[in-house]
Amino acid sequence: MERPIENLQTLQMKKILSILSNEKWHPFLFWGLVLIRGVFNFSLPLMDKTEARYAEIARIMVETGDWIVPHIDYGVPFWAKPPLSTWASALSISVFGDHAFFVRLPYLLLAVFIGLFLGRYQKKNTFYFPGIVLLSLPEFYLHAGVVSTDLFLSFSVGLVLLSFWEAVQKESSSYWGYLFFAGLGLGLLAKGPIVAILTLPPIGLWCVFTGNIKRAVVTAPWVGGVIITLVLSLPWYAFAEWRSPGFIDYFIVGEHFERYFNSDWKGDKYGFPKQQPLGIVWLFFIAFVLPWSVLLIRLIVKKWKQIKGNPWTLFLLIWMIWTPFFFTSSKSLIHPYILPSMIPVALMIVFFWKEVQYKKTYLGIGIGIPLALFFLLMSGIAKPLYVNNTDKYLVTNLRPEVPVYSLDQKSYSSQFYTKGKIQTIDLNFLTQLIQKKPVAYIRITNKRWNSLPLEIRTQLYKFRENRKTSIYTFKK
Repeated sequence: MERPIENLQTLQMKKILSILSNEKWHPFLFWGLVLIRGVFNFSLPLMDKTEARYAEIARIMVETGDWIVPHIDYGVPFWAKPPLSTWASALSISVFGDHAFFVRLPYLLLAVFIGLFLGRYQKKNTFYFPGIVLLSLPEFYLHAGVVSTDLFLSFSVGLVLLSFWEAVQKESSSYWGYLFFAGLGLGLLAKGPIVAILTLPPIGLWCVFTGNIKRAVVTAPWVGGVIITLVLSLPWYAFAEWRSPGFIDYFIVGEHFERYFNSDWKGDKYGFPKQQPLGIVWLFFIAFVLPWSVLLIRLIVKKWKQIKGNPWTLFLLIWMIWTPFFFTSSKSLIHPYILPSMIPVALMIVFFWKEVQYKKTYLGIGIGIPLALFFLLMSGIAKPLYVNNTDKYLVTNLRPEVPVYSLDQKSYSSQFYTKGKIQTIDLNFLTQLIQKKPVAYIRITNKRWNSLPLEIRTQLYKFRENRKTSIYTFKK
């Protein structure tokens, strides 16, 4: 009796895979993936640390009206990153409100734009196929709804490199040359000089390998292009240093040299990212590009001669591997650092798609991952995985007239979801409050709670909790 059931399940799976691989379904697949990502963006709370941090910076920007110097807290400038992504979230908040969906909306829209733009590079597939592959890359799909700087940097890197490719295909200067310099300017506003590090070396390597150095130099609109780059980026850097002296030294020297070469950098104001083993970036690349990383390895091995002999695929390969290669020697990195490689990954797969074996399997697994995550979200199974990484459920719907305090340190999500109302206090201040016993909420991490003196703990009543943090009130 088991075999007929197994056969039926196999037939159903084959039918699903056939539908997924049918080109007439490609528009539905693409927009379906976008819709699912939108549901994620609406349903999931802002997570600590990174996402809630950048969301709070954007919220403060809107509240204070200071669009020049980002602030991580009231009166505390945020020097770690330029403001392009923050501007996008802040603009969305100012128009639509501060719901998590709207904070994330610019990232979803940008991901959709990139996916649709790649349609121009399809090879005997539908217009939507490159976007489908791109959105089925776990690393890229994740950042279609994560508030951070990484997607805007990746867009800028993609704009620089694809504009370069288009420009060198022309006989003379074209608007692509100006877009090349515009991409550099946007990248400087997205994450800083790293945009040049991730784009100029692969361009140089490709020019050397293909003998296109002279062509690249001649077709570039140097004067007008440099002006575009400077006009887009330089005013903000100048105003930021003027308004917040010390920014340039911290951001350029600290974030771009000390962080890269010294994982124990004492000047780090934000304590993130953490130390990692050398070379782990390649493990990130394999893991966060599954199942397509398996296909890429197979393609590079089997199609090596074809790849290096074709200017386009050689360009994609150099672009794809340069980012992880650059970060191989860094101990201070996180998996989003591989995001700039996702566009060439998708384009390489698209180029060879007609020759790929097991198409249905790769596409089925690639699309199946977000579908499986969607099921986990809607069924409630995944709730324990995110409810403990945000303070949203602890601090929302508290009595608005009651003050909210956090012992020693407040989380970014508690800042965001209390609209900046929560205040940090120390143990001495808490002791004074206990003597007065006012109506108030006290946020205390469970780890910190265990270290509190017994005479303090007996004066507090647990109001709400999750696995990491609790909200207390004073016992009468």
